[in-house]
Amino acid sequence: MATERLVVIGGDAAGMSAASQARRLRARDALEIVAFERGHFTSYSACGIPYWVGGDVEERDDLIARTPGEHRERDIDLRMRTEVTELDVAGQRVKALDRESGKTYWTGFDKLVIATGARPVRPALPGMDAAGVHGVQTLDDGQALLDSLDALRSGEGTRRAVVVGAGYIGVEMAEAMLKRGFEVTVLNRGEQPMATLDADMGRLVHDAMDGLGITTVNGAAVTKILTDRDGRVTEVVTEAGTYPADVVVLGIGVEPETALARAAGLPVGPHGGLLTDLAMRVVGHENIWAGGDCVEVLDLVAGRTRHIALGTHANKHGQVIGSNVGGGYGTFPGVVGTAVSKVCDLEIARTGLREKDARAVGLRYVTATIESTGRAGYYPGAKPMTVKMIAELRTGRLLGVQIVGRDGAAKRVDVAAVALTAGMTVEQMTALDLGYAPPFSPVWDPVLVAARKTVAAVRGAGN
Repeated sequence: MATERLVVIGGDAAGMSAASQARRLRARDALEIVAFERGHFTSYSACGIPYWVGGDVEERDDLIARTPGEHRERDIDLRMRTEVTELDVAGQRVKALDRESGKTYWTGFDKLVIATGARPVRPALPGMDAAGVHGVQTLDDGQALLDSLDALRSGEGTRRAVVVGAGYIGVEMAEAMLKRGFEVTVLNRGEQPMATLDADMGRLVHDAMDGLGITTVNGAAVTKILTDRDGRVTEVVTEAGTYPADVVVLGIGVEPETALARAAGLPVGPHGGLLTDLAMRVVGHENIWAGGDCVEVLDLVAGRTRHIALGTHANKHGQVIGSNVGGGYGTFPGVVGTAVSKVCDLEIARTGLREKDARAVGLRYVTATIESTGRAGYYPGAKPMTVKMIAELRTGRLLGVQIVGRDGAAKRVDVAAVALTAGMTVEQMTALDLGYAPPFSPVWDPVLVAARKTVAAVRGAGN
């Protein structure tokens, strides 16, 4: 008999990474691992769904890193289509519902990992549940959307897609719909698309999307969705007007899925995510860990917690949790808020703080924006790139970087992410020994050009 039992709630990145790492460290006779997953799939890339829908990824299974069978071969008792409906912290047990049979039962635990992920924001508006309105959070969601698109192929005339939301998922799904041959309208309630950027950089994204044939409407909060007599979507109504639609894709964002944890009295932060210590242990609970999209993480630049739903973080959380559960040691110190995306050939990247983030935490700052190219200007194929840099007044400490461009623009943000993590000043950045050759960069890399201009802004601002 196993001496301890680990129960994992959630079978995607954080949950199964934790289970797999714990198994590497402890054999079955020392640690029994039971994992519950309410869906049909485990260990898949939700971030890849827009590229599968758009046709860049051919098969759904290409997004699956490890199947349920592969997890079971590693001595993990993985129970699919089984949802944990209640958590008894004092009694150290969870109540599970088998969605296929309808059976419910309790399972005890010595150690617990909560990896319940996030849920798509779906406003309670008329028509949101109509046929033809799709979220894209899970592989099941992606398949449902593709089935809907296939059904529309048999029709004649223009096929119209409306994407609600202009964040990462929104712009990626706009590209996917464009590739599928749809006339695409993006409805954005904000000032510019990509609210994770400052508005001046978001404007560059807007202009590029227009140039690609994607209509972007700002200040367009959705009020309702209209349907035909069969209950299928026909139009999307906003404060700015009404837009015809054969299919609607929701890209409004996600929220931490913490209803189960809240009901059990576990601590949550200002953004709705579970609060953990550096070891990813739930605050105040010795034998409960949490990771992935259901937690809040420390922003190393702002000094506050925030909610960021990214597979990169979820997998790291899982590794840390599994190490600690398995008798090893690991910590997750926090993030600087790095993210990249694209819409067709336009690349979008950001890390650190936006201007409003800096103001919110009481930082005084300067900014500088430069235009450059991703290669030497004389080298064939050089494309424009805009870099915006934010630095703290007087100290010159780097606070954030945003990049919009083509030709390798996005991954340049990694230099800034390292600089932020190291607490570098913009002046220190100007001396970074970055790789140079005409096919890859000008003599002065765009990030370094921005750093030089920001140094001048810091000096010019004085005290």
